[in-house]
Amino acid sequence: MSVINILSPHVADMIAAGEVVERPASVIKELCENALDAGAKNVTVEIRGGGATLIRVTDDGCGMSPEDAGVAFLRHATSKLHDERGLEAIATMGFRGEALAAISAVSKIRLVTREHGAAEGTLVTLEAGEITEMQPFGCPEGTTMEVRELFYNTPARQKFMKSDRAEASACQAAALRCALAHPEVSFRFIRDGEEQFFSPGDGREDSCIYSLLGRAVATDMLKCTGDNDGVRVSGYVSSPAAGRGNRSAQYFFCNGRAIRSQLLQAALEQAYRNTLLTGRYPSCVLYLTLSYGSVDVNVHPAKTEVKFSEERKVFDAVYYAVLSALTGEERTKAPAAELPADIRPKESFYQSMSAEQFRANGYAAAPDKTGSGVKGASPRTESRGDGAVAFGKTASGAWKPTGLRAPDPAWQTRLDLSPARPTPSEPKGVAVTGFEPPAGTRIVEKAVQNVEKPRLPDHKIVGEAMKTYIIVEVNDELLLIDKHAAHERMIFDRLKAQDRSIMAQTLLAPVTLRPDGADGELIERYGELFTSLGFEIDPFGAEEYVVRALPADVDAADVAPAIEEICEKLRRGKAPQPEDARDEILHTVACKAAIKAGWDNSPEELERVVEAVLSGAVKYCPHGRPVSAVVTKKELDKLFRRIV
Repeated sequence: MSVINILSPHVADMIAAGEVVERPASVIKELCENALDAGAKNVTVEIRGGGATLIRVTDDGCGMSPEDAGVAFLRHATSKLHDERGLEAIATMGFRGEALAAISAVSKIRLVTREHGAAEGTLVTLEAGEITEMQPFGCPEGTTMEVRELFYNTPARQKFMKSDRAEASACQAAALRCALAHPEVSFRFIRDGEEQFFSPGDGREDSCIYSLLGRAVATDMLKCTGDNDGVRVSGYVSSPAAGRGNRSAQYFFCNGRAIRSQLLQAALEQAYRNTLLTGRYPSCVLYLTLSYGSVDVNVHPAKTEVKFSEERKVFDAVYYAVLSALTGEERTKAPAAELPADIRPKESFYQSMSAEQFRANGYAAAPDKTGSGVKGASPRTESRGDGAVAFGKTASGAWKPTGLRAPDPAWQTRLDLSPARPTPSEPKGVAVTGFEPPAGTRIVEKAVQNVEKPRLPDHKIVGEAMKTYIIVEVNDELLLIDKHAAHERMIFDRLKAQDRSIMAQTLLAPVTLRPDGADGELIERYGELFTSLGFEIDPFGAEEYVVRALPADVDAADVAPAIEEICEKLRRGKAPQPEDARDEILHTVACKAAIKAGWDNSPEELERVVEAVLSGAVKYCPHGRPVSAVVTKKELDKLFRRIV
């Protein structure tokens, strides 16, 4: 008895659909690529119900004849490939002839199309891949494709769909990538009746970036161009001061196709080496143009992964183009006349100061070409102890420090470095694991009240090096302590030891976030976890979120980069367990709350960090880096040749 069955064409199409149509965003990508291949100059994408209810893509391309419209939904039916030789140099967005067959197998489709110059158009309706109606129809030149009730006949796939909000964000991201890839085409995206973005289609990369990614991103972009032996690079990269907490704003395009490439990502980030802070990532919109025969797009059904025949050449082209933009920032920025009036490059805080002004205001070094006079510092908290630096404009219009603001009463408590205040009531007990406080120490709320000083070796704080490393003399050794790493560990241990929800602070002015589809999905998935750790994040409008509260240790100005960084960590983990996800969030909270390199700290604050290290409670930061290093007197004597 035979046990091997030959599947029907319909079942085979449904199986194939799983490779091409992963979610509604996949449908938008395929239909937009078909519109681009048809020579469209205007494309409108409309969705309802996150794309599951309706996806409509309208273009003014060449349209289809009645004969072509009837066979377009057959598997491997394509107008873009004629024989195997065509695979050697693919110049179109699509070529396999699988997309329409895969989409029609799991949805209900209505196609209206008309060729240029034809007297009438054609209407075709399909259900589960079968044509149910085909007739002449009056319509404009071009094509309109409506996809309704996606996955209606595949309940298993429907079950794994995300919320309408998450799916709609993914659809918008897919349409945005297509629009960024082709500045010469005008794209419009409509979500549940409201227009979300519109690109002018004037062929200019700068205006395309401005209209699609917004003013905040466009103002921090530097023009980037390069050419390396036939590999041409153009586009824009972010300035070093505009680093992000994740890679979600890195867009790479090869011959007009949006791609994912670890090679290009590595080249980009290598160019930023020693320029960006650790844990920050550059943004970019980079266009690669090279011969079609030197890149293979027939690697993955989604056609987002490619292989380059000469990877070294491509890497060098991107690396040197980005490096040139960074090292010659003023020279490579697009001239103000070339940009829209409201995104003309502005003079940065550091660039507005002379070297003399820079030193006169207490900074350690003159500003460099990247605008970063002090590594790791920002104008908001360049020098921060009990208060924060306040800035004002001089008569010339330049921004400069005007002095310290009044100390924040909660500042010491947020740092967890202040002595405990006496409490009239009996202290609440807190279970602490992984850290045994010295004898005579009791934990009261957030602070530690030292009834009896722990026994520590005799030591003396000599001072600080570069406002980053505390220098401590202990017997005949010098102990160097990374104050940020040590304090980060102190906060992390305290937060992790709490077996209750972390104390939150309600913001007087809620912060609005506009994450991309992937980050929005993570915020929804880990919503309860965010809440238990002190964040209050609610949906706000179609694609924004509003942060109403955050952990008491985190500064309100750090909420956006903190959430970006958390989402990046959660995305990197492979289906992290709840405890792992909690640790990732606590890592970021502790990092944002800890004292920073470059800040001014009082002797009392430094003493508490030193005590934590000398007591043995703090040895490594939450990321595993050591917080201290020892230099012995013998090593110093050898260095100065006092001994051989």
